[in-house]
Amino acid sequence: MSNSFLWLGASTAVFMAANAVLKLYATGGGIGRLIGALALFCLGNWLMAQVMRGEGLGVAIALSVVFQMVAITLMAVTVFGERLAGSQWLGLVMAVVAVGLIATAQGGGK
Repeated sequence: MSNSFLWLGASTAVFMAANAVLKLYATGGGIGRLIGALALFCLGNWLMAQVMRGEGLGVAIALSVVFQMVAITLMAVTVFGERLAGSQWLGLVMAVVAVGLIATAQGGGK
């Protein structure tokens, strides 16, 4: 699992960069920004494929979704000044708990 967390961390960083570039494209335009964002999304997906190899599709996607959701939300709040309601913060916490349960399960249903 430790190798998978390295791949997951790298993919999350790339997806954060891709979303930041996409936000810049959405607010200011520029075809170069759009192409850059798409290239970063492709790289992020390749990195996620490495996580899927080690952990399987279900666990990899669950981990990725929550890692990205938390990281991108923090970036949106700190860098872009976006604000979340209390229920949205609660949803983030519940998602982290849910994925923690998924990631620590012993897998008895095969």
